[in-house]
Amino acid sequence: NILVEGGASEVYACATHAVLSGPACQRLNEAPFKEVIVTNTIPLGEHAEQCSKLRVASIAGILAKSIRNIHDGSSVSALF
Repeated sequence: NILVEGGASEVYACATHAVLSGPACQRLNEAPFKEVIVTNTIPLGEHAEQCSKLRVASIAGILAKSIRNIHDGSSVSALF
């Protein structure tokens, strides 16, 4: 709210592990966020479908590349 009051035209929130318990989805939907971006590092559950502003970014690609590089003895840091 403070960001919007301060003149922000859009506010985004990001989280790595979205633990959405209790009234979290309701609170996110009521917050002034344009979008809430999370990763799929943990299962979100069916209740996440109630979060209209939620967008899930898959880590599958970077995880697969990391495993491949470790297996091949290559640098994982080079992926970033």
